[in-house]
Amino acid sequence: MISPTLARHRREFKPSGGEPDPPESLFVRRPLQFDRSLGRNRLNRLCTGIAGLFAACAVLPLFLVLVYVLIRGGRLISLGLFTQLPPAPGLEGGGIGNAILGTLMVTLIASLIAVPIGVGGGIYLTEYSQRGWFARFVSFGNDVLAGVPSIICGVFVYGVVVATRIFFNQSYSAVAGGIALATLMLPTVIKTTDEGLKLVPQELRWGAYGVGASKFVTVMRITVPAAFTPIATGIVLGIARAAGETAPLIFTALFSPFWPDGIFNPIATMSVLIFNFAIMPYEAQNELAWAASFVLVIMILLANLLARWLSSLTRT
Repeated sequence: MISPTLARHRREFKPSGGEPDPPESLFVRRPLQFDRSLGRNRLNRLCTGIAGLFAACAVLPLFLVLVYVLIRGGRLISLGLFTQLPPAPGLEGGGIGNAILGTLMVTLIASLIAVPIGVGGGIYLTEYSQRGWFARFVSFGNDVLAGVPSIICGVFVYGVVVATRIFFNQSYSAVAGGIALATLMLPTVIKTTDEGLKLVPQELRWGAYGVGASKFVTVMRITVPAAFTPIATGIVLGIARAAGETAPLIFTALFSPFWPDGIFNPIATMSVLIFNFAIMPYEAQNELAWAASFVLVIMILLANLLARWLSSLTRT
C-alpha cells in the first residue's frame, strides 16, 4: 500500500506524459557548474593561486639546493671518492672515504645510545607514568631540548667528556661525538615513541590483561610491536638529523685526515670535512667539499624517504 506522502509526491512531480516519476528521481544529483560571473568564485580562484604560489616558494629552496649540489658535486662522483683519503692541502685527487666511514661510526654510536634511552623514555611516558608531575616535567624538558641549538649540545659534551678526558684519558673522540649526536636525537625518538604508543587501541591492552598478561608482557609483546612503524620512523628521522650536524662534532670528534683509529680518537666526519675544506683557498679541497655535500644530501634524502615509507605502512 502506497503511503499518502509518496502518493502526493507522485502527483506533484507527474510529467506532461501522464506517467509519474519514480520517487528515486527526487534524489538525483545535478552536476555543479563553475560560474565565472560570481564574485566568490573569482575570489576563490585568486586565493587558490596565492596559496599555490606560497607552496611553490616553500619548496623552491629545497629544489635549488638539490640541483646546485648535484651540479657542483655530482660530477665528481667516482669509486676513488669513496675509497681514498683526502689529499694534502693544494694537491689534486683523493677522496672522502675516511669521512664517510667516520660518519657511519659516529652515527652508529649515537644510535646505540639514543635509541634505547629514547624508546624507553617514550614507553615510560605512555604506559607507566600515569601523566603525573614527573611525566609532565619530562615531556616539557624533552620539548625544550628539541629546541636547544646543536652547538650548545656540543659545548656541553665538550665540557663533560672532552675537557675531563673521562674515556681512557682521551679528549676528542668518536665516542664524544656520538654522545653529542645522541643528545640531539633523544627528543625526536622520545616524542615519536610517545605519540606512536598513544595510537595503539586501548582494547589491545585490555585483551592482554584479560588473558592474564602482566603489564610488562603487555607492553613488550603487544603495545610496542603494534607501534613499531611510528617508532621506527622517529628513529630514522633522528638519525637523519644527527648525520648532518656539524657544530657538535667540531667540539667533540674534531677531525682526522686518516682512516679511523678506534672510537676513542679523533675521527673525520663528512659535515666537518665540508666545513674545513670549503674555507680552504685551494680548488681541489673546495671540489671535495662539494662532492661530500652531494653524498651527505643523498644519504639524508634516502633516510627521509625511508621514514616516509615506514610511516606509509601505518596508513595501509
